[in-house]
Amino acid sequence: MVVIAVIGFLGRRTPAADLAEWSVAGGRFGTVTMWFLQAGETFTTFTFLGMAGLAFTGGVAATYAIPYVPLACIAWYFIGPRLWRLGRRHGYLTQADFYEQRYGSTTLGTVVAVCSVVFMLPYLQLQITGLGLIIGLVTHDSGSGTWGMVAGTVLTAAFVLWAGIRGTAATSYLKDALMLAAVAIVAVAVPLHFTGGGLLHTFHEVARLHPAMLTVHAGPNDRVWWITSMLASFLGSGLFTFPFSWPALLSARSPKSLRRNWIMLPLYQITLILPMTIGFVAILALAKDASANGALLTLARQALPPWLLGFIAVAGAAAAMVPASVMVLAMSSNVARNVIRVGGPRAQFLTNHGAVLVILGSALILDLTRPNALANLLLITYSGLVQFAPGLLAGLPDRPLLTKASVLGGLLAGVAFVIWATFWKIGLANVNAGIPALGINIAVAVLIEAAVRVSRRTGTRSLPT
Repeated sequence: MVVIAVIGFLGRRTPAADLAEWSVAGGRFGTVTMWFLQAGETFTTFTFLGMAGLAFTGGVAATYAIPYVPLACIAWYFIGPRLWRLGRRHGYLTQADFYEQRYGSTTLGTVVAVCSVVFMLPYLQLQITGLGLIIGLVTHDSGSGTWGMVAGTVLTAAFVLWAGIRGTAATSYLKDALMLAAVAIVAVAVPLHFTGGGLLHTFHEVARLHPAMLTVHAGPNDRVWWITSMLASFLGSGLFTFPFSWPALLSARSPKSLRRNWIMLPLYQITLILPMTIGFVAILALAKDASANGALLTLARQALPPWLLGFIAVAGAAAAMVPASVMVLAMSSNVARNVIRVGGPRAQFLTNHGAVLVILGSALILDLTRPNALANLLLITYSGLVQFAPGLLAGLPDRPLLTKASVLGGLLAGVAFVIWATFWKIGLANVNAGIPALGINIAVAVLIEAAVRVSRRTGTRSLPT
């Protein structure tokens, strides 16, 4: 973890002077840096632990995570350059800047910023939780996991405050190299150790003993869940609803750099298959009630020598710390620029740094004191953020297709439905809550827009001639 933080510090020799340099590097990143920065967003603790865990409990239902990024790349290829040009023209630094400028509404910008922080906090906490889980399982000591979470959070805060997005970019090089090596090692060693054969033998055994796990079968992860979860993930990613997608977008030197990356980025999704295969080994090797999130590390601990297990732990720590850094960077920028709105660039920059500490500290404290407090919120991260999609699409033309009232009304209606469906656990027949919420969002926006236009026409006709 210390090495990761040191590399993050080396991303800048002197601290950033203002929010634009700190958050988007002044828009000067080239193709290679953009590749690692954007590709690295797909390698998180979910990739490292969650994919194996989902395959362990749901079988091939875990494959929902494979197609949505390649599909999103198609949307990015066409939408991204337009957003980049708008950002360069109007000086965007955050996701909320787009909504605020396109619709001429600070209220809408504030609502978007607040929602993005609220919905991203569980995802940030997941990275910290994953870090603690990795260290705890590797050391056989839950206390070490707790101290690992504290140390990792402090080190992440330190290099983010110093270097901003340049620190995240620098650590992305190391993280991706470690992750690729780690998942390859585990994907080879674990099947050999537990099944006496390779991946082909593993799937033969699963087909013989647990054939249902090789189909998207009835249950909580059925076909409806697969389709709607993939669709919500595709819409959320492809339409730039995740706040941490914007720093990478706005830091690019040119649209050409972005498009080059998006042509090749789908190749990264192939690597998701590797941790997924460990989940199938876990189906054969672990009890049904074993921890799904710990499946990969539990198997790795038994299959690998201690020194190699340590390497896997370092890769896992990088998979937590680096994504956490870009998440908190995006969240704090939204707070300083679109929520608190202090006057002057220097005051805004200092407020941003304070927000980094508050956000990371809040996620850590909740993780230590109430580790399950955000369990429900984690379910609504994707479903909630996808509600930004209609406003983004409507804001792309030179003249936005919707008014600020329509976008705000639809957004609030969609978010309200997601919260209601999640916390009151209404029956949706395994449909991802984000999809019906998006339908409500669009319907409300269209109704408000129709009312606004009728009101304008009526007002125009009533004017004296």
